[in-house]
Amino acid sequence: MPTALVPIELPEWAWQRAEIREALRERDMGAVFRHVQQYSGTSQARIATAVAMTQARVNEVINGRREITSLDVFERIADGLNMPDDARHLLGLASARDARSGGRAFDLTAFPEVVRVYATQADASEDIQQLAVSARQLDVLAVRGLGLIGLNDSLLRSSLARPEGWRALQVRVLLLDPDSPALAVRAAEIGESAESLAGGVKLAEARLRELSSVCDVQVYRYGMHPTWRVIKLDDTMFVSAFDAGWEGHESATYKVMETPHGPLYRGFQRMFASMIETGIRTV
Repeated sequence: MPTALVPIELPEWAWQRAEIREALRERDMGAVFRHVQQYSGTSQARIATAVAMTQARVNEVINGRREITSLDVFERIADGLNMPDDARHLLGLASARDARSGGRAFDLTAFPEVVRVYATQADASEDIQQLAVSARQLDVLAVRGLGLIGLNDSLLRSSLARPEGWRALQVRVLLLDPDSPALAVRAAEIGESAESLAGGVKLAEARLRELSSVCDVQVYRYGMHPTWRVIKLDDTMFVSAFDAGWEGHESATYKVMETPHGPLYRGFQRMFASMIETGIRTV
């Protein structure tokens, strides 16, 4: 395997281009490599040398014949392309200085509660649905929740009923208060009218009310600016984020397991409990 030479330098503005940032969020290294060629004029061979791959491997990635999923390869690419920290963060990597220091805060083996990272919620859907079939408790933190649980073809709805003689699934859902100032802010972030977004929340509440015959369902409204999207199935969480311009299902999704000393799981669990306590119950 080639030895990495001097990292490739892209203009600072190139890393701020929407198409590059989207490719980083999607962990689409083929698109990243193509943009590197476009904005730096470098060859596949030069990219291969910088990121310690063969040219044939780089060609396969660029043409969609090979997908990169390994964290250590993402690190190598980030180093070889001299990515700025905000670009590294979109890939789910630590800042360059922290990564080089090898600090335990960025060593996944020291924090085994993060067991898998998916590019999007869709990539995690099979795992989520398998756990939902036998779960005893389901907690959901969303904005309107239609794609998660509110519609007939949503991710979780078909998994809620239990066979006769089983204990009913306990479901708690937190949705954004349609009357809160935070809803108008969120609507503007995603280019939707506040009326439309509020209507989606109310529709989700109505559809969740229908579930009372098949599961023990509770629905609450919260009023804070949406940041995290959480699906908790017993002792397993799937966590993603909301940001300006994208929805939670478009974010990278972290699978987090409960461990004796894991701060992420405990922190999200504590946050959810606090939001339930301060929320307004509607179902």
